[in-house]
Amino acid sequence: MFSIRYMSVMRHVTILSVALACSINSANAQSTYTHDSSTAAVTNNSESSSTSSLLDARDGDPTFAAVLPSPVTVPGQENGQDTHAGGYGYGTGRHNLHDHLAFEAGGGFTAPTKDSSPYISWGGNVTLGAGYRFNRMLSLMTEYQFIDDKLPGAIIAQAGAQGGHDHIWSLTLDPVIDLIPKGHMDVYVTGGGGFYRKVTSFTDPTQTQYCTYYYCGIATTNVVVGHFSSNQGGWNVGAGVAHRLNGNMKLFAEARYLDVKSPAVTTSPNGLGNTTVGAGTKIIPVTVGIRW
Repeated sequence: MFSIRYMSVMRHVTILSVALACSINSANAQSTYTHDSSTAAVTNNSESSSTSSLLDARDGDPTFAAVLPSPVTVPGQENGQDTHAGGYGYGTGRHNLHDHLAFEAGGGFTAPTKDSSPYISWGGNVTLGAGYRFNRMLSLMTEYQFIDDKLPGAIIAQAGAQGGHDHIWSLTLDPVIDLIPKGHMDVYVTGGGGFYRKVTSFTDPTQTQYCTYYYCGIATTNVVVGHFSSNQGGWNVGAGVAHRLNGNMKLFAEARYLDVKSPAVTTSPNGLGNTTVGAGTKIIPVTVGIRW
């Protein structure tokens, strides 16, 4: 009987002990959660206050820039400019007119084709150009060219003169297509057409007097004694290679086929002998220069 009562009492004590332990653990967990939440709130408030103080003090604190993170630089776009090969500022969102302007200057020699060799001989050329670069591959150039070629001896003999030359002035529009625009060595094709003026002149040596600060003398110069001219259209086509020097600047060398639609002429220029020149002037200008 005692044993049964004792066991009953022990069972109740055990149940009460377990219930009490569970209550204590629950209270501790609630207290810990409340404490952590309060601490987090205090920390967030502190960080927010510190950030606000830092932002408020940035104008007056000379060391403020030292604690800021450095700006991120995208490779190839330093200072907002495209520094990859080819340049021109493309791909940066900046499209200034200056980035699209193109210029060129060069000079070289000209050779006649077989068809025109009876009427024009070898000489030289000077070329200047300016234009607009649409992108790395395509540009449109306005080109001025001056060509100074000699006349063949047979034509000079017909006129009865002792010398002569052909001068050709032109103003043309010429697209330029770069085939390897990003490389240091580029290959391009070009061509176009426009206005051409051709003047054929015959000369004779003439003695003239000249004077300097110290003395006067006699010199022999070639004086134009007869000429004829024509205005017409023409076209050209060619190709070249270019080597990048620095930035957008390139050294180029090119050759073109030039066809000036000059008319056939049979005349006695300024009373000289009867002279006949065939239609068309076909020559090959070879030019070396700089493009930027």
